[in-house]
Amino acid sequence: MDQFIARFAEALETEAATLDAGTEFKTLADWDSLAALSVIAMIDEYYGASIGGDELERARTLDDLRQAVVAKAA
Repeated sequence: MDQFIARFAEALETEAATLDAGTEFKTLADWDSLAALSVIAMIDEYYGASIGGDELERARTLDDLRQAVVAKAA
């Protein structure tokens, strides 16, 4: 989970120390459509998974998002 959070933080250009598994990422000040595209690209690059808008919409927390990635990458 720590690595996922670090990569998520890098995609948003924010500090990983401010995030945890329960962070509701869509409430972050840096979250916008460009951030969503950056996260989708990060997931594709590092995990080889294609996450679409539907999965992003359903995910509430970083752990929800990570679980969606794990399910897609399997």
